[in-house]
Amino acid sequence: MLHEKFENFRIILASKSPRRSQLLQELGLPFDVLALESDETYPENLPVEQISEYLARKKAAPFRKKPEPNTLVITADTIVAVDEQVLGKPADYNEAFEMLELLSGRWHIVSTGVCLLAAGKEVSFTSVTRVRFKKLTKREIDHYITHFKPFDKAGAYGIQEWIGYIAVEKIEGSYFNVMGLPVQKLYDELCNFTNN
Repeated sequence: MLHEKFENFRIILASKSPRRSQLLQELGLPFDVLALESDETYPENLPVEQISEYLARKKAAPFRKKPEPNTLVITADTIVAVDEQVLGKPADYNEAFEMLELLSGRWHIVSTGVCLLAAGKEVSFTSVTRVRFKKLTKREIDHYITHFKPFDKAGAYGIQEWIGYIAVEKIEGSYFNVMGLPVQKLYDELCNFTNN
């Protein structure tokens, strides 16, 4: 099991996201949270499907400079995109409203990039989930933003919150990926990480 493979490692989750902490905890691994400020810009010509992994690798950069022995750093970044348009974290109510109106009645993708970094080894990967929202009323959008204040979430929503219960019609791929961490894929990558 994972805790045996990494019993001599210090694991660092470099993320402020409480959802990522919760999901990593469910894998049964002890870890510390150490989130450093990171520049979340990316090249304009970068294809949408590569952005989240690019940003996850960028978040690992400060740890890459001086890797500590027997330390594993996990970084992640999640983006939401519709029609090749990336929806980041909304700045305010109006921006959140616009994003949710854009997602209403349509498919969108949620892409999470993950980077695993240890001394002498680095692995990164991307998980993509397709999500379809029902047509939302203005009142439903207003209710969600007013009560849940999703300003720290890409695409202005958390699938584990009220809107996930009432809006998601279909999902193709990992549910947990939409929460911010593709735990099944992460588990497989961690199992392989110390093998080679």
